[in-house]
Amino acid sequence: MTERQVIKCSMGITAHNEEANIGQLLQAVLDQRLYTVEITEIIVVASGCTDRTEEIVREYMQKDPRIKLFVQEKREGKTSAINVFLRHAHEDICVLESGDTVPHEDTIENMVRMFADPAVGMVGAHKVPVNTPDHIVGYLSHLRLKMEHQLCLEIPRLGELIAFRKVFDQIPPDVAMDEAFVEALVIRRGLQVRYAPDAVVFNMGPETVSDFIKQRRRNHAGHLYLKEKYGYEVSSMNAFRVMKLALSEIWGAIRLIWVLGVLAVLEGYSRLLGWWDYKVHKRTHVVWDIAWTTKEVKRTVDASGINITSPHLPPVKRK
Repeated sequence: MTERQVIKCSMGITAHNEEANIGQLLQAVLDQRLYTVEITEIIVVASGCTDRTEEIVREYMQKDPRIKLFVQEKREGKTSAINVFLRHAHEDICVLESGDTVPHEDTIENMVRMFADPAVGMVGAHKVPVNTPDHIVGYLSHLRLKMEHQLCLEIPRLGELIAFRKVFDQIPPDVAMDEAFVEALVIRRGLQVRYAPDAVVFNMGPETVSDFIKQRRRNHAGHLYLKEKYGYEVSSMNAFRVMKLALSEIWGAIRLIWVLGVLAVLEGYSRLLGWWDYKVHKRTHVVWDIAWTTKEVKRTVDASGINITSPHLPPVKRK
């Protein structure tokens, strides 16, 4: 029997005033289910924090010696914090996560195990919003990340949580879109960028229109700068692909309206028959005609590998 190869990684977390989330993020990292992966260190870089972020990290440092804290007195931007992480990371595989996200319990395993293939240079997680889609901005966050997921299945466009080979020592301080720049560096070194749809990371999207615009404005400006100065264009900058996905969503909405119409007609017709049974034939259906197609509960898995049927049933494992 061959000994199982363990892939070691360094994990970095960038944080600025993340007291509301940093505790559950660190706990989620400590609770990861790992089989072929080992997290040897968890490096938190706290930049210009004025809340309890550093205090909470220090509390977790008492729980696990792998957790290390590096403090930047001034907020110098995420790129600067990443460079602090890179200077102190010891492993060849680095995992980088934003302090305002939470990984699913299998996420780090599902990402890092892909580096068993030496051709892989970078892997990105599947972002899932926790916003309620009941209002317009929350719905927009869900719709945008759904389209981004579909785009990543074709051509990866990574962010929020990434893993990469440490084939560089630092990122230029003028780069705002750090994940996209890492993507460019990895590709230029002849390595592959992969998307891990079964590596889910939960994040909170904007809750107001102004925050939605602020976030999208910042991201687009950063991508334009990356394209002009470094000659790299992320997949979401391709207007044709984005329009194709948008048209698919529009067609889906049209189909939904049509299906809702069919549903209304069938429901109305069924209620009419039920009224006829009860009022005319005095039939209560205590012993009813069996709908045979409802007798087998079939389970399935969506594109991300998540069980999408009853939570009372055991999950379906992807082979």
